[in-house]
Amino acid sequence: MHTKEKTSSIVIRLIIAVIVAIYVLFPFFLLLINSGKVTADITSNPVSLAGASFSQLLENIKAVINDPNFLFWSSFGSSAIITVISLVLLSLFGAMAAWVICRNKTVWSTVIYFTFIASMIIPFQVVMLPLISTFRDVGKFIGIPMLQSIPGIVFAYLGFGGAMTVFILTGFIKGVPFDLEEAASIDGCSPEQTFFQIIFPLLTPVITTVTILNGMWIWNDYLLPSMMLGQNGKVMTIPIAIQKFVGSYVKSWDRILPAALLAIIPMIIIFLIAQKQIMEGMIEGAVKG
Repeated sequence: MHTKEKTSSIVIRLIIAVIVAIYVLFPFFLLLINSGKVTADITSNPVSLAGASFSQLLENIKAVINDPNFLFWSSFGSSAIITVISLVLLSLFGAMAAWVICRNKTVWSTVIYFTFIASMIIPFQVVMLPLISTFRDVGKFIGIPMLQSIPGIVFAYLGFGGAMTVFILTGFIKGVPFDLEEAASIDGCSPEQTFFQIIFPLLTPVITTVTILNGMWIWNDYLLPSMMLGQNGKVMTIPIAIQKFVGSYVKSWDRILPAALLAIIPMIIIFLIAQKQIMEGMIEGAVKG
């Protein structure tokens, strides 16, 4: 009897898992099959496999890459530069801030920590207009353009992504034994040496998790780059470039969908490669937090 109940439970879980997998993967399936169609087939029946072919997919991708208005390589390079620089700075500064907050048991460290937490609940729409005017004024003051430039949008991502990064890393660092830092101090290590030689290497699993989460957000983000970089600026990310295929009356679906497919492939590859580290970071962060 017990064996039958256990078997039925496994079957039910398997059915639920299959349903969830289909639900999650269905949008990607639609994107993939419609990327290999012409616009007429896409608009007439987007769910059907009719008209989809691998040769048409390659032709559409080739047309997207060679389109003079899309500027695929330029927008891909800008997205890569912005994403990589933002992730490196977020991981480094976020780890530093989390370590200082955890190890300095003062009122100010508590206030700073809860300020980070409080900023996570503020909707981006509330600060959109003040953000642009503030960055414009700051750029004039320091002599470095903060709008339509890579330094400006990287600085914005540091602000918007810093709260979650510090929150996750703080929960992990709380579980790191303080004895390690005391031993390093006895051996003559400075605080900087203790952080980079002892603490930072221990954060590798959770930093991988934070990097992937922030990376997917930054790479796919459209709203913030469209506001700070503009639709026709010198710097253009892939989501902004895809917008060029969308007109007031005509939408080139045979360009939009292959371009979107090209945009998500790097994130899928990175996620598949680092999924083990992501799960380890989430589990260790949850346990140690």
